[in-house]
Amino acid sequence: MRAVLVGVDFGKGDFHASLEELALLSKSAGALPVASVTGRRSSPDAALFVGSGKADEIHDTVADLDLDLVVFNHALSPAQQRNLERHLKVRVIDRTSLILDIFAQRAQSHEGKVQVELAQLQHLATRLIRGWTHLERQKGGIGLRGPGETQLETDRRLIGERVKALRAKLDKLQRQRNTQRRSRERNHTFSISLVGYTNAGKSTLFNHLTKAGVYAADQLFATLDTTSRRVHLGEAGNVVLSDTVGFIRELPTQLVAAFRATLEETIHADVLLHVVDASSPVRSEQVEQVNAVLRDIGADHIPQIMVWNKIDLSDLDPAVERDEYDKIRRVFVSAHTGLGINMLRGALAEYAQTEIIPLQAAL
Repeated sequence: MRAVLVGVDFGKGDFHASLEELALLSKSAGALPVASVTGRRSSPDAALFVGSGKADEIHDTVADLDLDLVVFNHALSPAQQRNLERHLKVRVIDRTSLILDIFAQRAQSHEGKVQVELAQLQHLATRLIRGWTHLERQKGGIGLRGPGETQLETDRRLIGERVKALRAKLDKLQRQRNTQRRSRERNHTFSISLVGYTNAGKSTLFNHLTKAGVYAADQLFATLDTTSRRVHLGEAGNVVLSDTVGFIRELPTQLVAAFRATLEETIHADVLLHVVDASSPVRSEQVEQVNAVLRDIGADHIPQIMVWNKIDLSDLDPAVERDEYDKIRRVFVSAHTGLGINMLRGALAEYAQTEIIPLQAAL
């Protein structure tokens, strides 16, 4: 599917990085970005988001290059999306729909699939339009609507019922996860969660540390389902390491809510390994995006060890950096080549020992 990417610069500093990210998202979803249309505005146009002149430019680009899809690097209102599709005569999706589509393709576990379907239905519910009104005008529309309700109302009711059922399923799965976590806590197992911006290399690092063989690829949202494995760290004994979904700027609110259960592993960790793509020119902004999501889910109080990954792409050497109190602050590694992994294992063992031994002494 050949696509044109559309981005509007509202004066934020990370506009170009955000557009590059949209291209990666599009490729991850299976689209081929062949053109981009950009512009500057102080605020979105109420009807078309981009204004009529820019909409005509997008229309001409679609026609000239025979494109199938227009992808906006923004969240569109249902009315804006509908108006754009009428104007451009081609399918239009926004950033939220694109991320939801990737999640739908990637979810593997039962819990992940339930969470994605819930998020998609919540998004769809805002976009139901009166597409059946021509049938409602026909006399004797038997079989065309539920008793006493229009098709639109039927659709809304069915979506509402499905959302309720999915939430009940998620609650049950969350209770099971809580039971497993309480069992770990009773055994005083030290828990570490990997967090970081999507495509920072968390799953590759996880595989190095655990030999788990978790799917890892150079694409956004390669991992959606939380995977936990026991790792032996010498004198520190066994710890539990969990790999989690990557974060991204403007993560759809439906997904933050729906994936809360998956991210619960993060909330209950003893320490977070915050994996950063050291080769990214916008790594500082990505770190802040991750910390913003951690604040949203109530995990901002958990201690962090920063892991600067991909040093093979950024001319950095493997190292362990400490603060003025001699506590480990950052570890520089390459999960791809294995550089610095032993340093990281040593740092984790040191950190776990300082936390576990006082805990055992108190029991």
